[in-house]
Amino acid sequence: MSEQFNCTGCGVKIQTEVPEELGYAPASSLEKEVVVCQRCFRLKNYNEIQDVSLTDDDFLKILNELGSRDALIVKIVDIFDFNGSWLPGIQRFAGKNPVLLIGNKADLVPKSVKQRKLIDWMKKESRELGLNPIDVSLVSAAKGYNIKEAAAAIDEYRNGKDVYIVGCTNVGKSTFINRIIKEVTGEGDVITTSHFPGTTLDMIEIPLEDGKAIVDTPGIINHHQMAHYVDKRDLKFITPKKEIKPKVYQLNEEQTLFFGGLARFDYISGGRRSFSCYLPNEINIHRTKLEKADELYKNHAGELLTPPRREQMDEFPELVRHEFTIKEAKTDVVFSGLGWVTVNDAGAKIAAHVPKGVHVMLRRSLI
Repeated sequence: MSEQFNCTGCGVKIQTEVPEELGYAPASSLEKEVVVCQRCFRLKNYNEIQDVSLTDDDFLKILNELGSRDALIVKIVDIFDFNGSWLPGIQRFAGKNPVLLIGNKADLVPKSVKQRKLIDWMKKESRELGLNPIDVSLVSAAKGYNIKEAAAAIDEYRNGKDVYIVGCTNVGKSTFINRIIKEVTGEGDVITTSHFPGTTLDMIEIPLEDGKAIVDTPGIINHHQMAHYVDKRDLKFITPKKEIKPKVYQLNEEQTLFFGGLARFDYISGGRRSFSCYLPNEINIHRTKLEKADELYKNHAGELLTPPRREQMDEFPELVRHEFTIKEAKTDVVFSGLGWVTVNDAGAKIAAHVPKGVHVMLRRSLI
C-alpha cells in the first residue's frame, strides 16, 4: 500500500499520474521533506495560478462538517471588504461551537479610526448579520500586527479543543495561519498564500502541542465580490496593500464618478455636497456629467476607464443600476470587493452601477 501524501500548501491529496488534474506532483517530489502540489509550487515560486475543479458544493460540504465537531471556530473577515467577505449562515455552520471573529487587513483602514470604535462597529454589524461572536480581534496578517494577541485569544477560547479557521477567498486566511504558526513555533510559511481567490483546496491540519490541531479550511467563494470579474493581472488594483487614503469630491447634482471601468456612482439630487470615496489607492476616479456618463462608458471602458482591460470588454458583465435615497446621515454605499462611498448628510438621491452579480448595499458609516 503506497503512502498517501497531502499537499502542505493547499491540503489537497497528492497524485502523480495526471498532470492536468488536481493535486498533481512529479513522483520525484515525494522524496522531499515538504511535499507540495504543482499548483502550489507554481503559485509560490512564479505567482502563476491554475484553475481549480472544486465546486462551491465541495466547499460547502467541508463547511457543513464544522457543526458536528467540538471546536472553536475562528472566522476571518477582510475589514476593508467587511460585507463582501462575510460568510452568510456562518452561525448555522458553526452549530453550538463558539465563533471568534477576526478582522484582517486592519492596516488598510485610515489611522484616524480608533480600534475600539472599529471593534464595536464589527460587533454591531455581526449581530445584524446573524452572528454573535464571543469576541472580536483586529489584525494585519500581512504586517504581523496584533498576531500575538490573536494567538492568545485563540488559545484562551479554544479551551483545549481543535480550532477551525474559516473565511471566504482572499481574506488573508492562510497568511494569518502562517503568522500564527510562526508566532507559536518559529517556522516559516507552511501554507500557500496568494491574492488569487481559492488557494486552499482542502482541510489542512497543523498539530498543536496538546494533540489538538489548527485546521485551515478552503476559502469559500463569494461570487458577488469584484475580484471574480477582474483579469488576474489587475487584481493588484483592487487588492489594496497600503492604508487607504480617502478622496473627497464636492459634487453638484447630476454628476457621476467612475471607479476605473468597474463601477460608477451617480449623484442625482440633494444640492451641492461632499462625498468621501474609500477605494484602493490605485483605482483611478474619473468625474463627468451624468448626461454624458453612458456615452463615456460605451466609448472609453477598457481604455480611459480601466480596469477592466480593452480585450476583456466583450465578456465583462454589463453594469447594473441600483438607486437609493439616503435616509440617514453618515451612510456608506458599499461596492462589494471594491470599497465604499460615504454620504455625510441625509436626503441625497444616488445610483450605484456595478457589474451584474456584484452586490451594492447601504450600511452605517464605518469611519
